[in-house]
Amino acid sequence: MSAVIDELASGGVRLAVPLLLASSGELLSERAGVLNLSVEGMMLTGAFAGAAGALASGSAAVGALTALAAGLAFAALQALLSITLRADQIVTGITANALALGGTTYGARLLFGDGKADSVPGFDPLPIPGLHGIPVLGPALFQQSALGYVAFLVAAALAFGCSRRTPWGLAVDAVGEDATTADRCGLPVRAVRYAAVLLTGATAGLAGAQLALSEVHAFSDNITGGIGYLAVVAVIAGRWRAWPTMVACLFFGVAQSLQFAAPALGLHISGPLLTTLPYVFALLAVSGLVGRSRAPSGLTVPFVRAG
Repeated sequence: MSAVIDELASGGVRLAVPLLLASSGELLSERAGVLNLSVEGMMLTGAFAGAAGALASGSAAVGALTALAAGLAFAALQALLSITLRADQIVTGITANALALGGTTYGARLLFGDGKADSVPGFDPLPIPGLHGIPVLGPALFQQSALGYVAFLVAAALAFGCSRRTPWGLAVDAVGEDATTADRCGLPVRAVRYAAVLLTGATAGLAGAQLALSEVHAFSDNITGGIGYLAVVAVIAGRWRAWPTMVACLFFGVAQSLQFAAPALGLHISGPLLTTLPYVFALLAVSGLVGRSRAPSGLTVPFVRAG
């Protein structure tokens, strides 16, 4: 039974890592007032670019950097549409995801049509001596790939950076709550929002690389499978706060891992039911049944400088 618990914990954390990365950036963007439903497309593009870069260079590190660049490019387009052109953020996000799915599927046919998608160089687990043997926590936290450890550091840095203990966090919250007042106080509203969206692209691109290069060492059509949308759900479930969002990501990861561990634990729960758990939890969070929840006042509201 202990082996099953270890597997459940390690599987839950492993599945939560890309979600943790993507939701960390999405949290920052939403608190700045920009809803990035396109985080799914950013992740998918990052996974494709990471696999292509790793295959072309023979280096997983190059693949991760390629994924990062792809996520940033995708985010720059999203920022241009949402912030500069003030397009509807929900419509542009859904459209961008559809384009990313079609584009990466077509690109995979061109680059990976001969089966090369199943032989992509990737990151192997790097157990930390003396720590990876700790029951439950060891397999879950200290047997990650190099990119997995980077994900933990990035998520922690963003959690601290967007807190109200830092000038950057205060600026992000001010812009997300009332952009007009923030502008009158001298804050560069568009610059803050651009930075938040670009950081979302960077984290989502790395999240896609984590999927393709650390989890499966391959690329397949729609490899993200809705994880980007789940990142948005995690932010909502975490009530737009960093540490609760991380807990929500871990909960979602364990819920997904439970699909594979349930038979060994003697739990006869249908897989589709377990798949819906994260979304049910998000609905409970939004409804206020698990605590008060309030989105930033300026979320999805375009900024127009007063004359």
